[in-house]
Amino acid sequence: MKTAALTLAVLLSLVHFATAQTNDASLADAKPLPTLDFLLQQVVARAVSQEDKNDNLFDMNYQYTRVRTWEYRNSAGELKSREEKRSVENKPLRLAAQAAANRPAPPPPVVKDEPVSETHSNIRGKALKVKDYSIPNLIQRFQFTLVGREMLNGRPTLVADFKPVSDSMPVNSFADKFINKAAGRVWIDEEDYAIAQAQLHLTEQVNVLGGLVGAVWKFTYAFTRVRTPEGYWFARRMDWHLEGREVVINRIVDYHERKLDEQKIVATASTR
Repeated sequence: MKTAALTLAVLLSLVHFATAQTNDASLADAKPLPTLDFLLQQVVARAVSQEDKNDNLFDMNYQYTRVRTWEYRNSAGELKSREEKRSVENKPLRLAAQAAANRPAPPPPVVKDEPVSETHSNIRGKALKVKDYSIPNLIQRFQFTLVGREMLNGRPTLVADFKPVSDSMPVNSFADKFINKAAGRVWIDEEDYAIAQAQLHLTEQVNVLGGLVGAVWKFTYAFTRVRTPEGYWFARRMDWHLEGREVVINRIVDYHERKLDEQKIVATASTR
């Protein structure tokens, strides 16, 4: 999540917003919106200096259940395969258990591509992640407009829309194909200046290797973060939806991820 938050926050720096207007009548008499310079400084400062610390503190202090679900459908919308994985995530206790057993952490599993069929897909979302992009690279890609202020989970947020700055951006990697054709909206917490929510979609079809291996003609992505009482932000939910062709098979893929039943580690440990 820190990658997504940092990416979106960096994009907000060095871009020009249009004049903001509230779209929530209940906020019409709220305090004036902050100046653009102040807003950008706070958003970027948090993304660069606090997001890593935020994620580490949440992992150190909270245990939670992570639920991931993949659903694969054919072009008619018929469910062909469904997979769900549940795991209890608790970084400190997991590392402590590994240290007690005097063994290193296991390496991440190697995911090998397998033959594609109506009941099997290699689409897992890994190629859709945005990472390892420099600030100069990212800030050239989008045009932002501040559209107003909204309440989100009981907290005021500033809302900004974004779209590609040009239809002729350079493509140097597979991820560039998606980034260059992404548009959407972000919600920025007005107190913490954290990215509280984001939604994006493709503006046009993306071909993979010229369309010979595959093509994506619809893709949407969204995440929502919530704040613990101590001020730690974590992603409560993440969802993406893809419609496209994988080799010769047209398919629809939905992915859902939830963090549930978060508990303070101290409280959890004391009951054992």
